[in-house]
Amino acid sequence: MAKDITVGLEREIEEARERLAVTIDQLLYQASPKTILSRRIADVKAIYVDPATGQLNTTAVAATVGGFVGVIGLVVAVRKIRN
Repeated sequence: MAKDITVGLEREIEEARERLAVTIDQLLYQASPKTILSRRIADVKAIYVDPATGQLNTTAVAATVGGFVGVIGLVVAVRKIRN
């Protein structure tokens, strides 16, 4: 009886170790700089490249450039006002 309990506990502990090992491997993969970079590149491509054609999404590029130019213009205007 006690031996059955011991064997059962040992099996449960071994299964828990295996689950933890898999979880740790997954966390290490997700935290890997290469994996993070790959995800970020995919995120940017999803915005700026049309998935159907593979062509550059000029609307998104124009919106980004317009926003950038607007921010630069705002900074220049604020500096001129302050001086």
